[in-house]
Amino acid sequence: MLIRKGVAWRFTMTAKRTFLLLALILFPFQTQGSCKEGFSLDNGKCVDVNECAEDPEICGENSNCFNTYGSFYCQCKEGFWPKAVNFTFLDPVTCRDTDECKDEKVCGLNASCINTQGSYYCVCNAGYALKSGKSSFSGQEEQCEDICKIDETICGNGSCLHETSGHYCACSAGFSNYGNKTARCTELHCGVFMDVNNLMEKFDIVKNDMKELSESCLKLSGSKDSKELNGEVLLQSLLSVIDKVLSAGSLNDNKKVSTFLDMVEQALKFIGPFIKTPGTKRSTNHTELELLVHTGSAIPQGLKTLLSTHAKVDIKMEEAAGDPSSYPGFTTVSLLSYSNLENSTEGFYSGMKKNESQNFKINSKVVTVSVSNTDTKHLNEPVNITLHHLEQSNQTSHTCVFWDSSNEGGAWSDRGCRVAESNPKYTMCSCNHLSSFAVLMALYDIESPFELQLISWIGLSLSLICLFLCILTFSLIRSIKSPRTTIHLHLCISLFIATLVFLAGISQTQNKVGCAVVAGMLHFFYLASFCWMCLEGIQLFRMVILVFNTNFKTSYMMAGGYGVPAIIVSVTALVNRDGYGTKKYCWLNLDLIWSFYGPVCVIITINVFFFLVTVWKLAQKFSSLNPDLDSLHKIKAFTITAVAQLCILGIMWIFGCFQFEKDTLAMSYLFTIFGSLQGVMLFVMHCLFSKPVREEYENILSQLRAPRKRTYSEFNYSSKANASRSTQDTGESHI
Repeated sequence: MLIRKGVAWRFTMTAKRTFLLLALILFPFQTQGSCKEGFSLDNGKCVDVNECAEDPEICGENSNCFNTYGSFYCQCKEGFWPKAVNFTFLDPVTCRDTDECKDEKVCGLNASCINTQGSYYCVCNAGYALKSGKSSFSGQEEQCEDICKIDETICGNGSCLHETSGHYCACSAGFSNYGNKTARCTELHCGVFMDVNNLMEKFDIVKNDMKELSESCLKLSGSKDSKELNGEVLLQSLLSVIDKVLSAGSLNDNKKVSTFLDMVEQALKFIGPFIKTPGTKRSTNHTELELLVHTGSAIPQGLKTLLSTHAKVDIKMEEAAGDPSSYPGFTTVSLLSYSNLENSTEGFYSGMKKNESQNFKINSKVVTVSVSNTDTKHLNEPVNITLHHLEQSNQTSHTCVFWDSSNEGGAWSDRGCRVAESNPKYTMCSCNHLSSFAVLMALYDIESPFELQLISWIGLSLSLICLFLCILTFSLIRSIKSPRTTIHLHLCISLFIATLVFLAGISQTQNKVGCAVVAGMLHFFYLASFCWMCLEGIQLFRMVILVFNTNFKTSYMMAGGYGVPAIIVSVTALVNRDGYGTKKYCWLNLDLIWSFYGPVCVIITINVFFFLVTVWKLAQKFSSLNPDLDSLHKIKAFTITAVAQLCILGIMWIFGCFQFEKDTLAMSYLFTIFGSLQGVMLFVMHCLFSKPVREEYENILSQLRAPRKRTYSEFNYSSKANASRSTQDTGESHI
């Protein structure tokens, strides 16, 4: 067989030895031109052969090969015997594992030796550990020491003690490890259950529930055994408290809301560890809860999702667990959604930055997200909270907020939260801390470009002139005076004063008190205008349905026209006086706007009803056999002008209802045009389209053009003649 350098041959140790002996027998002498054993011919020279490189397994298992000049030798690896003995594959040597653990002192005190193939390692006994924090060691490079002495804070606020199975923590008063005796003792916030008693002092049944929670918390404090505490019962007590508080409506200020939300968050932290893994789901009349629980010495990993009808939370369990150095042996995550808490928290926006034309309204359910981690003020990874909208709109922007109890007793704030995704149905909030959350939608006051302001000033100026002419007409011309014209007169007076105050003071926001007075006057006189319009509808209804010539007493009309608005404005001012005046205009803010639009909608609805009934009755009278044509003709004219008046005033404020969102420029133009020209349209309808008024205007103009003055008797005769052609009860327009 030809042997070539560089070719690795695989033989067993017996085969290799046999081959070498056979070679020595067959080739006992070196031939001329060849090299000695252990050398090879290279370019005419004999060079050393590296047997260890030629065949890495030449020495067998668990051994090392060492090359020498012209030969080689083998030694067993560290941890195998025979140790430090040289041999070759010709020697019948096998490297066997050395059991270092036979030496009882190899690991020192308070440690156990574990043998491995060719080596070993040491681990500390229960209750002992290495100062370096390593889990194992070899040799006596380190010594296992009492774990209670190595880390004096291992039990937190408790005493570290020994028993046969290792160490355990005896917690101090006010702290607990929730039955996991080797875990750190964490603080129990039992005081939060006592503080909340002030919130519900009038509800005895709630007091009993709070007392049960408080006593359970105090019982656990400093106790080694918490098995007697039933998490399901405690959770039911908490949800019962929440239901009774929300149904009773006792959260009537921001401080109480702050106390309530803090209590709920701390109670969930307290109760969570007593719920069996993997957790629970609960629903009551006013709450919906999902609670996840993880127990064990290993910190949980990965993303978890909690769901309710109105919300969803995505959170990494590492963030819920908190600092590994103070891990208590359990992790809890809870999502609690409230059915009507948004009503109690509405209006507390002092923590928000907004522009002058912006206001906010809560557009989601309020939810509380609570975890066992005691430090959630700034998380390493943000938490995603998805909240479904209560009102869906394509034109509304949304803001993610949390309830900040430290802000003036409690207010919504957007600090640390941002909108990750938003559409008409829901908004996803990304927050770097945990608390109670909601979504706010932005409402916008009317933004007035220059064109709208110009239309307003020109139209209102013309309306002032026309309303002044109407007032002169209905107050000075005796021939047309009647209960109907009295209503016209006070309608025009109310609109005249409202328009004048609007022009003079709508933008005078420098003085807060003066601005509130202007807003109150506008509220009163615009409501008075609608009340006089309502009186006209009622007067028409009485004439047609009851008696043709029945009229209201003037005192009754004054009470209805000015008394009702005075009551509405007074009650509104007592309820929320800060609602009069905004940063930009001296008008009602959005919180009070329905104290105006509510009565206006009621009045328009009443008038529409009266007018429909009147027209129906009028049609019946015209179809009768012997109608009073003169009276019916006047009532017909009365009805037409009243309906026209309703359209003038009603349409204007209907367009105003669309001014609470952005991108309503078309509605703004319509609202401005109709609103600014109300006086002009009333003058045209009640004066220019009224035949008796036109005749009086012609008489006045003819007197101004006549070369000689008419005597008093002539003027009196002319007036009486005109009066005879007009009814004493109505001065109807003929359109």
